Amino acid sequence: MPELRKDPIVGRWVIIATERVRRPTDFPRRARVRRDGPCPLCPGHEADTPPEVLAYRDPAGAADGPGWRVRVVPNKFPALRVEGDLERRGHGVYDLMNGMGAHEVIVTSPDHDRGLARLPLPAVEDVLRAWRSRIGDLARDDRLRSVLVFENHGEEAGATLEHPHSQLIATPVVPLAVADELHGARAFHDWRERCLFCDILRQESDDRTRVVVEAPAVAAFAPFASRVPFETWIVPRRHAAAFELADDGVLRETASVLAAVLARLDRRLDDPAYNLVLHSAPFGMGESPAFHWHIEVLPRIGGTSGFELGSGFHINPVPPEDAARLLRETLP
Repeated sequence: MPELRKDPIVGRWVIIATERVRRPTDFPRRARVRRDGPCPLCPGHEADTPPEVLAYRDPAGAADGPGWRVRVVPNKFPALRVEGDLERRGHGVYDLMNGMGAHEVIVTSPDHDRGLARLPLPAVEDVLRAWRSRIGDLARDDRLRSVLVFENHGEEAGATLEHPHSQLIATPVVPLAVADELHGARAFHDWRERCLFCDILRQESDDRTRVVVEAPAVAAFAPFASRVPFETWIVPRRHAAAFELADDGVLRETASVLAAVLARLDRRLDDPAYNLVLHSAPFGMGESPAFHWHIEVLPRIGGTSGFELGSGFHINPVPPEDAARLLRETLP
């Protein structure tokens, strides 16, 4: 019998289509088309990007030269620009402001063919340390309200460059998806004086049917109302609203759990396209008792129908309990 499941954070309904359960082998494999020409993100092509704002490299390496492990540069074609003022204004019923913000590229590795799922753990830690550092720096800009870190892996997920990289966009307004989560979390906290994310994590850890990977400080699980097959969330066990305030121990375990989740997806689904998103509290809310930072991984192995676009419902043909079990059974 199909089920309608409600996301307890944002109130979104998802259809778990249990009568058309699909196996991992039923989904189309990601097309791997190698583009010709030089890659602007590869070592030796540093001059093809704007000057780096952060890099982890060997001590002998010079800035904007080879020898780096992780490199962060402004996006050459930014969605928002860091220069200028907001100049909020209205035009009749419409509100607008200048396109001010920050848009940066975090180059995951000097290796063109090794993304997060296939990197050694210290390299994954470097990437998360770069995220933390850049968010902390941008949080000091009074014009900015929030930041979103994301990775589009594979052409089906929106990637325009093959070289493994994530991106960071800081905005003068809170993104709607984060605002919706914040609204739901605040309502729950006002009602019960507890963090909803903490309650969810405790229940998932006790129930265990949707747990994918566990560590002492961090856990990964398939959400009860998963939007897509094999959707997985990575959440710290100790309440924390702002990712930029995470200590080295939590960062290390987050890297370990994230690497294990991506490696399992890589093996089980044959390197699927996916979107990865980090949701952290808006700037100035680092000690919020209601919000809880987390990483969402959403494989792109199914299409979107007119019903989904027109209704706002998601239809997921793989129950999260089955997805979590399959991933647990997969060796990273």
